[in-house]
Amino acid sequence: MAWTRDQMAARAAKELKDGFYVNLGIGIPTLVSNYVPEDVDITLQSENGMLGVGPFPLDNEVDPDIINAGKQTVTEVKGTSYFSSADSFAMVRGGHIDLSILGAMEVAENGDLANWMIPGKMVKGMGGAMDLVAGVKRVIVTMEHVSKDGQSKLLKECTLPLTGKRVVDMVISELGVFSVDKHGPSGITLLELADGVTVDEVKAKTKATLVIR
Repeated sequence: MAWTRDQMAARAAKELKDGFYVNLGIGIPTLVSNYVPEDVDITLQSENGMLGVGPFPLDNEVDPDIINAGKQTVTEVKGTSYFSSADSFAMVRGGHIDLSILGAMEVAENGDLANWMIPGKMVKGMGGAMDLVAGVKRVIVTMEHVSKDGQSKLLKECTLPLTGKRVVDMVISELGVFSVDKHGPSGITLLELADGVTVDEVKAKTKATLVIR
């Protein structure tokens, strides 16, 4: 057994704190908006110029004009505001976003992140990830632990072009929760195992230096 994508998003939502301004990346991170704890007051920001992103809409609530940066339809919350993407990126680059939850193709044990391209494959654009990892205060990655061909995505060093160096603070995969020592030699520390997952399974699927406490 292991966590589903929704369970990974729900676990990531536990990292949200009162008063946070939060940016959610495309993929699993977008699901986090559905699991914001009722007793936590946060504001979700989207690069396309929406501040105050709500959870995904029910079928009868869909408004095609209200979308996030991944072009998914979303809902508004009380106090939602809209502005240009230039202003949105000014928020990011100015250090006003407390937390970004992103997807990844690879994460290295020193916090290096690769999440925007695979050489030889079509790239629609790098999106806002490079600005986000440089400008936000904390970065959490939610991703599958291994690739479709069975290769670990938690590595000693990234093999794909980097989005940012020493930027990832935490990784949440279907196998568990891991802290990343991006300023030191410790590597990746296992903090929590997903339901039904063993330490031996994590070790077998992790190429990075893994610390077990």
